[in-house]
Amino acid sequence: MDNKTTRRKFMQQSGLLAGGLMAAPLIGNANFFSGAADTIKVALIGCGGRGTGAAFQALSTKQNVQLVAMADAFRDRLDNCYKSIVNNLAESGIDKSRVNVPEERKFVGFDAYEKAIALADVVILTTPPGFRPIHFEEAVKRGKHVFMEKPVATDPAGIKKVLDVAAIAKQKKLNVVVGLQRRYQNSYRELFKNKDLIGDITSAQAWWNNDGVWVRERQPGQSEMEYQMRNWYYFNWLCGDHIVEQHVHNIDVINWFKGAYPVKAQGMGGREVRTDKKYGEIFDHHFVEFHYADGSILNSQCRHIPRTMSKVDELIVGTKGKIFGDAGVIKDNKGNTLLAFDRKKENNPYQAEHDELFEAIAKGIYKFDNAEYGALSTLTGIVGRMATYSGQIIDFEKALNSGIDIMPKEYSFSATPPVVPNADGSYPIAVPGKTKYF
Repeated sequence: MDNKTTRRKFMQQSGLLAGGLMAAPLIGNANFFSGAADTIKVALIGCGGRGTGAAFQALSTKQNVQLVAMADAFRDRLDNCYKSIVNNLAESGIDKSRVNVPEERKFVGFDAYEKAIALADVVILTTPPGFRPIHFEEAVKRGKHVFMEKPVATDPAGIKKVLDVAAIAKQKKLNVVVGLQRRYQNSYRELFKNKDLIGDITSAQAWWNNDGVWVRERQPGQSEMEYQMRNWYYFNWLCGDHIVEQHVHNIDVINWFKGAYPVKAQGMGGREVRTDKKYGEIFDHHFVEFHYADGSILNSQCRHIPRTMSKVDELIVGTKGKIFGDAGVIKDNKGNTLLAFDRKKENNPYQAEHDELFEAIAKGIYKFDNAEYGALSTLTGIVGRMATYSGQIIDFEKALNSGIDIMPKEYSFSATPPVVPNADGSYPIAVPGKTKYF
């Protein structure tokens, strides 16, 4: 990709506006599986809660899938993950031989991912998202199919890398699924199929408002790098802030239904309640106005404040009606119900992601190229963060091509992270009007 690739040019070249790729046979691909008799070997990179769940879902598919390697920065997380997977298999009546990870295939450290990826046909990437670009790059370089969790990066430089690697994955016909699971959920697919009932989309709203997530307290003897890795949610180089890490789901729904990505954003946010030093550098609320090229606007809000209104949902407004995302309902402008999804037909989208991915791999079909839209929806969240942190209008293409890189220059537990605390243990916090990007 050229150094100054525009959003519109990239979308046209990649076929995003046309709704993705058609299924194609994996002609000449080394990772071709002729049938269910072939064992599909899986490596898990990142052994936290989401990695444990994703690995179990992969092993729960109909295909002959076997977990053969695991990697994490921390041995205790790897061990706990291994035990949880084995126990879950036993409780679910799934053959325990689907886990075949002897001690020599359990890898620990910052370079552990390289060793595990080399042993597999399919790679599950579920580390904190800051590492996603380099792990995705390694997997594709080695010709592996990929399931990777959202978000796929935490800064514009990481997004650019993912887009560049996605183009290589496409050339190699490597299936890539990204964990934006609403795209695999029956109710959302039904809404998308019938979105023309509301006419042209004129505006949208999206929410991820809840109490927040876990905190991992600093322990005696930890280096600053280890502490941030353990408490990763509160550092932008690892997490991206909750507008990127969680709210990307709702943002992606709007981009998906729009068939487009914003061209600019402005917003506001801050730390109203979550102000203690243990919360690192991220905000506890964001409100962003995303503008699309056709003049439509997405009003997006996310909040982590206990005892406030909880809402995780999307509302899409058109010239003829409205789509209510979580409810699975479409209504006209008079309030008449045009479609109400039958909840008896709902699926488990987390499982569906893996079911569809491994079925395609087993059949030798190239079907999934999620990395592109995963990257651009992640970038939408990053642009939103830049807007709330700075208080300025942020241009989507300018951000994409900015080269802004917030990742460490060295990966080791003795290295200095990108942000460090001051003398009283507090971290630098963005200040709208003072924080600048351009």
